Amino acid sequence: MPSVLIEVRREYSPAEEVALIDAVHGSLVSAFKIPDEDRFSRLLSYPPHRMVDGPEPGVADGYTRVTIDCFPGRSLEAKRALYREIVERLEPFGIPRDKVSILLRESAFENWGSGGVPAADVELGFTVEV
Repeated sequence: MPSVLIEVRREYSPAEEVALIDAVHGSLVSAFKIPDEDRFSRLLSYPPHRMVDGPEPGVADGYTRVTIDCFPGRSLEAKRALYREIVERLEPFGIPRDKVSILLRESAFENWGSGGVPAADVELGFTVEV
């Protein structure tokens, strides 16, 4: 049940935005073995001056930040596979590997709530240990 935020500092067409979301989601399905229907993703496109990467004002380019909030339990190998999958799947959009920043944040099951109950009390339908 990862929650994904993709932030970019250039404009994409609506079809490209959907494809970017699908690319990151496909990476999670492949590397973390989540069900394909387990999707919660957002994409924010900023004017370049509102997203700075370094000491200079931002410019419209391929810089992309992918933030993933998820449950703990994935191995270092699964995380390596995720990072690799994301950059490989974003390259066809003209996003260079060195312009992709990935932040993976793990929160305990009791720190996630849905429908008024903690995830610790819910049967997820998939294993987190991969």
